[in-house]
Amino acid sequence: MAHVLASWPVLHSAQDVLSLALWLAGIGHFCVLIASFQVPSRLGWKQDLQKLTPFNRKLMWVHGGFAVLTIVAFGTLTLALHDEMLRGDRAGLGLALFIGVYWALRIAVDFLYYEHKDWPAGPGFLVGHILLTTLFAFLAATNLAVFFVRM
Repeated sequence: MAHVLASWPVLHSAQDVLSLALWLAGIGHFCVLIASFQVPSRLGWKQDLQKLTPFNRKLMWVHGGFAVLTIVAFGTLTLALHDEMLRGDRAGLGLALFIGVYWALRIAVDFLYYEHKDWPAGPGFLVGHILLTTLFAFLAATNLAVFFVRM
């Protein structure tokens, strides 16, 4: 076990911590997708969306598709532009700010608009909600830290 721990990279500076956090944030976006792909079945969209008009049903699917595309882009661009973001390149900082604000607003909507009674009941949903909100907070904090530290 000691030899395994000895081979792990040592974080020597705030730059190293920020770099690791950014790599984890890039991967974290794909973890959000794992949860999002479960939403239609776990929340009974097949039954609920049937109550909508065809146009409104299509709007919901398009909205969901664009949300998935946005999260895929966030993860892909974070991983692909990791070094540029850490260097403080303007485009990288703009991306970090946008991603940070996006996730911060997602948390704000959760606390200010959604109501506890609106969420599905059960321990699995409660744990999932806590885990997702924690991940959103990590994504927001990491990207905002990149922006403010490198700005």
